[in-house]
Amino acid sequence: MMRRARLLIYAKPPRMGLAKTRLAAGVGRTEARRIAHFTLARTMRTALASGCETHLYLSPRTALSESLGGLWPAHLPRHDQGPGTLTEKLAKGLSEAPNGPVLFIGTDAPDISPALIRQAVRALARNDAVLGPAEDGGFWLFGLNKRPGLPAIFQNVRWSGPHAMADLTANLPQNWCVQIMQQLQDIDEQADWKTWYRPTLRYI
Repeated sequence: MMRRARLLIYAKPPRMGLAKTRLAAGVGRTEARRIAHFTLARTMRTALASGCETHLYLSPRTALSESLGGLWPAHLPRHDQGPGTLTEKLAKGLSEAPNGPVLFIGTDAPDISPALIRQAVRALARNDAVLGPAEDGGFWLFGLNKRPGLPAIFQNVRWSGPHAMADLTANLPQNWCVQIMQQLQDIDEQADWKTWYRPTLRYI
């Protein structure tokens, strides 16, 4: 029987100057903070409804003691992302997870839903890895079945650019079965927010 999937959420508190800095360059720091709170809240609701064993990987380290008014539920395990690059931070989360299905998400894709998370978990029951592509060339979800002897999955990935998903895919063993999920919109810059928000009027 497959172990319950562990879902790792990589997040920062929605504070000015800390979260959504690229977005703030276009919409202003106050609006960027509001959007960061919005996307974080949606992600947390999704995680809590997904049925996964959810762990928070937070930055900076001082965020470990924050509750954000209950936005980060007290019962969820919290971990320091640790120093270094995103490659090192993700590798830390993977090393700390037990063998079995492990999923990684951030808080930048507001259309992540519990159904999509459960779809990814089901994909790992018959595949080695699963990837949710983002429109900018990155990804909104990555999952794999952790096992002994894995290669350096996150090494040399060009993060925050159009090559991130391709680089990550290239690091996976060639004999792995990988399922690709539907593409979602990441909210990283002002143009992303306009694409997601203005035609749909979904922001509350």
